[in-house]
Formats: sequence, C-alpha cells, structure tokens
Amino acid sequence: MNYDLLITFCLPVFAGLMYFAMAYEVRRTSKFRSMMFGEIGFKKIELAFILFGIYFITRPLQNFLGPHPMPLIINSARQFFLMAVIAPSILVAIFHWVPTPSGAPRSSTFAAYTIGTLMGIIFVLANSLAVSESKLIYSWGIIQVFDPVWFSNGKPVMQLIAIHLICQFVSPVGFLLLAAAYVRHRRHNYQLANIYNLMPTKWRYLEASLMIFAIAFLVAGAAVVFGSYYTYVWVIYFIGAIVSGIFTLKSIKLPPRETPADLKN
Repeated sequence: MNYDLLITFCLPVFAGLMYFAMAYEVRRTSKFRSMMFGEIGFKKIELAFILFGIYFITRPLQNFLGPHPMPLIINSARQFFLMAVIAPSILVAIFHWVPTPSGAPRSSTFAAYTIGTLMGIIFVLANSLAVSESKLIYSWGIIQVFDPVWFSNGKPVMQLIAIHLICQFVSPVGFLLLAAAYVRHRRHNYQLANIYNLMPTKWRYLEASLMIFAIAFLVAGAAVVFGSYYTYVWVIYFIGAIVSGIFTLKSIKLPPRETPADLKN
C-alpha cells in the first residue's frame, strides 16, 4: 500500500466527507431540538462542520496541482481559511451552543474574527518566506504528488519557525482550547442539571472533542517542525480530527434528558 496516497488523499477526503455528514446530521437534529436550544446555535455548528469539511477535502489540492509555488499557495490559502474563518466560527458557535442568559456578545465575535484574521495574515507571510520550493513525494503514471519544502537551503530560520508556531497556537489551537474551557465552565455551573440531566454529559463529549482536536494539531505541528517525515506525521492530525468529529456528533445526538419523549428523532 502507498502510504503517501493514503495520507495525502484518502484520509483528508474521508475526514471532509465525515464533517459534511455531520453537518447534515446537525440540520436533521435541529428540526427537533432547535426550539429548546436555539436555532442560531444549531446553524452555527452546522456551518462550522461545513467549513471544516471544505478545509479537509481540499487538502489533496496542495499536493496534486503541481510543483512550487502551487503547494505553497494552496497551503497558505487553506491555513488562512482555518485561522481566520473556521477557528473563530467554532468559538462563536460554542458561545451560542452553550448559551448564557444574555447571549453571546457581539464584541466577542468581532474579537475572534479580528485576531484570527491577523494570525492568518502573519502565518501566510511567514510561510512565503520559509517555503521556496517543493519536493516530489511520488509519481504514479502521469500523476505527480508534491509537497512544499521549508528552508531548502538547509538553514532553518528559527524566528520564522517561532512565528509560525505562535500564530497557530493562537488560532486555531488557542481558540479551540478557549472554547473547551468555556464548555467546561458552563458544564460545571449548569443550573438545570436536575431537569436536563444529560446536558452535562453532552457538554463533556463536546469538551473532549475540542481538546482532542487541539492536542492532535499541537502534536502533528510539532512533529512536522521538529521531525523528519513531513508527510507521514499529518496522519496524527487527520485521525485526531476524525475522532474529534465522532465525539462532537455524539454530543449533538445525545438527548438533553433520559426520557425525551417530546424530542424523539
């Protein structure tokens, strides 16, 4: 089996299709539960899943569209999309999915997207300075698969690596961890647990999902920067994303109470 093909094509496409399926499941479930938990929250969660589906399923374009500068262009575009759009959308969605009596303030939404956009711009600039060529991973007939190469002259610039890591730690990792902390806080301070007794469990699954995604991103990112196998280590990230999605879907499908006769779907 060609593991390059598995990692560069099969896993990201599978992850993307899975998140599209999850978005469909959110829409189906929202027909029965949006009246109780808010239509806005369900719509934002559905949108976040669709955005993640687009992010994952476009990953092969980074490798299959030709040599440098195409891998750099696609990688920069996808990462900017993740940092400036998807990660802030996840955080804003969590603010609505785990609501407060006063709702999510507009200032938090503005701050999330502003910080995400700034981190995305800095990332793209650092990426363009660090990547100057690409390498051929493998070829199969007329198909050639490439990956961007960092510091092709063999002299890593530690300042660029630090900027690269800091930007990604803020967005998406920081946003995911902040969302997980917010869910955890609300779970421990839920006043209607005696009525909706499964809500803390729903939020525990959601918290676990966010933590798994953030940790998988951290581990994969560190392995890419400090390891030797650029392509193979991303299997950590894709598997983490898939497991995270399973936990999130479990959170959505779990009813708010043990006998939800009025919420059957």
